[in-house]
Amino acid sequence: MVGMDQLGAALRAWRDRLDPAAVGFAHGSPRRVPGLRRAELATLAGISVEYVVRLEQGRVPTPSAQVCSALARALHLSDDEHAHLLRMAGHAADPSRVPRMIPGSLYRIVDQLAGNPLAIHDATWQLLHWNPLFAATFGDPTVRDMGDRNVLVWQFLGELPRVRQSSAEQVAFEESIVADLRATTSRYPDDPDVATLISRLNRSPRFCQLWSRRSVGGHESSHKLVEHPDVGDIALNTGVLTTQDTNLRLVVYTPQPDTDARSRLDFLAAIGVQRMSPQG
Repeated sequence: MVGMDQLGAALRAWRDRLDPAAVGFAHGSPRRVPGLRRAELATLAGISVEYVVRLEQGRVPTPSAQVCSALARALHLSDDEHAHLLRMAGHAADPSRVPRMIPGSLYRIVDQLAGNPLAIHDATWQLLHWNPLFAATFGDPTVRDMGDRNVLVWQFLGELPRVRQSSAEQVAFEESIVADLRATTSRYPDDPDVATLISRLNRSPRFCQLWSRRSVGGHESSHKLVEHPDVGDIALNTGVLTTQDTNLRLVVYTPQPDTDARSRLDFLAAIGVQRMSPQG
């Protein structure tokens, strides 16, 4: 495919121009390429090396918008380059589709809030981006497939990573996030990804029950008790900021007052995603 060949060439050029030291890779052994190695790009984007190879060789017909956004972030692309990457991958701007392109201005806000776990979701609550402290607190999202990085899927078809909810908190959270998804269906009624997600969630009787109420609202805040395997319980407040034009959701987790959550987050920021306890 001509478009995929162009995409592969662009990825190779963008990879070659990026200084490894600028993204945390020290200059060690001699390099055959001036920029990032494929394995380094794969690590930064949260995808496999084999997938990067196939992308650069033009053998992936339609990389998802989430993959494109992960690559754009890893490669430090400008907003124009990010949009160009999406178009080459077949994701032309379409007002009927849920936006997934994260602008550079939002990344800059994220960088200023690095002392807190945070994540960016699209209007269907698909996880698009997270910071290192989010991964250290809730677990590394890259261990999950792209399609399983969705808050609604976690809540109704699996489990929220490391989160313990009381019965009242669970009810309030589920009612709020389902009402929020209902609002998304009116904003993007023709997006097939929204329909696919709802069809998948219909496997859950609890989701079906809430969906049948046709409640409409927005999910703006909640409380989280994170059960971390190494540092114990972390009590967090959740604040949700929604962008006006793209309906992206920036979720920032802050320590609950009068708890030791701040010190536990600071400790996690120091150790990262590594586990202190032995693995069986």
